Amino acid sequence: MAATIPDPRPGTHTARESPPPSNRPGRIEVHGIDHIAEHERHGRARELFTVWAAANVNYLSLVVGGALILMGLSLWQALMVIVVGNLFWLAVGLLAVSGPASGTPSEVVMRAMFGIRGNRVNIAITGWVICICYIALNMAAAALAAFSLVEKAGIAPTTGVKIAVVAVIATLTLAISVYGHATIVKLYLPITVVLTAAFAVVAFSVLGNTDFGYQPAEPLTGGALWATLVAGVTLIASGPLSYTNSADFSRYLPRTTSPRAIAGWTALGGFLPSVVVTSLGAFAATAVDMTDPQTALETILPRWFIPFFLLTLVLGTISINAMTAYSSGLALQAVGVRIRRSLSVIVDGVLAVALTLYALLVSDFLDTVSNVLQLTVVLLGPSMAIYATDILLRRNQYDGLALTDESPGSPFWFTAGVNRAGALALTLGTTAAALCVNTLYTGPLAHAMGGMDLALPVGVVVASAVYATLTRRSRAVLGTVVRA
Repeated sequence: MAATIPDPRPGTHTARESPPPSNRPGRIEVHGIDHIAEHERHGRARELFTVWAAANVNYLSLVVGGALILMGLSLWQALMVIVVGNLFWLAVGLLAVSGPASGTPSEVVMRAMFGIRGNRVNIAITGWVICICYIALNMAAAALAAFSLVEKAGIAPTTGVKIAVVAVIATLTLAISVYGHATIVKLYLPITVVLTAAFAVVAFSVLGNTDFGYQPAEPLTGGALWATLVAGVTLIASGPLSYTNSADFSRYLPRTTSPRAIAGWTALGGFLPSVVVTSLGAFAATAVDMTDPQTALETILPRWFIPFFLLTLVLGTISINAMTAYSSGLALQAVGVRIRRSLSVIVDGVLAVALTLYALLVSDFLDTVSNVLQLTVVLLGPSMAIYATDILLRRNQYDGLALTDESPGSPFWFTAGVNRAGALALTLGTTAAALCVNTLYTGPLAHAMGGMDLALPVGVVVASAVYATLTRRSRAVLGTVVRA
């Protein structure tokens, strides 16, 4: 068997050790995309809440919330969009249940959908590349807050200073990612508490200035309103849709952990803070001009709190980015690069820093955020739909050891290393979504519907339907995953 190779281990251990040395806070995690044996599993499902909560109390959510008002929505329309878009966290929770079932990260579980070789292509695009883009966007958001903090300290934010600030933020982010899973779980509880306290102060100030009856000067109606509502839901949904890797953070839980608990704590940890923080951005946009969110918010916050607010923005963004960088390292391994997880994280971090500097020094940050987030759903919607459909069809029964076998004799080799059902479903789902998109370009179907961007629902429905139909027709496809 040519199995996925784990990171080199510092030594052996027994089932009596708890937690196991391979996954202890403060030590570099030695596991990569290899299978986690049952005696190395530990923890409880409720730990997932703070992991996801810390990652979703962040500056980018404030920016996106303000963007909904700038798009022309009323406050209550924006709030409705925020709730509907964040319902996609339920799908993130569903995907997380495959972690304990298989003992592998999402990047390996998806071999069941696309085959060994097919999944390398899938992960390279929908996993690795998009992770790098998100790391860069979030790092840029943290850097903007840090630039302001540096300026308030009396240091001119020259190009050299900006590069240095980005380097410091990247170092802190990658340090957490390199140490890995156990360190993330341990750190994110106190981080969640700190972020919650800070955003409580933000909420008090923002709500005191909110115009709860806000209506745009020229309210949207008819087709223009529906097009904007759909675009808003797509923008919000792009957040949870980017986490097709939620099994990465649940795979160390014991196999006997309740799937409902795993799905529930994961979904709740993402949904609640995302709704609250994004809503604060929308509330703030009714009182101040959120085209420059950071400067605008500083006008309504207590003067003494502004430095703490800026530090909070940086901390929150480091939290979400550490998780994304962690998964990007696993994705690079899953693509087929034979490199330790710790080193793969560093490689990805260097690439993300380069993109971050581009976003900050060359392009317009707000436009970049909006365009990238909306366009990614063309890929991520169909990918998540296939993953969720597979879990339901197989009743979450995965053979983790078989999934790590990358040889032509693997039960997940399918035909020439590709599961045609998954490949065709993703191709058709992405194509259908691309025809309906209206972001960086207008697809023909979106043009025919007056600019209505239905890329998300169309991509999800087509990919799921095609995959379910083809998989049900092939007993061999399902049979390779489940062992009686």
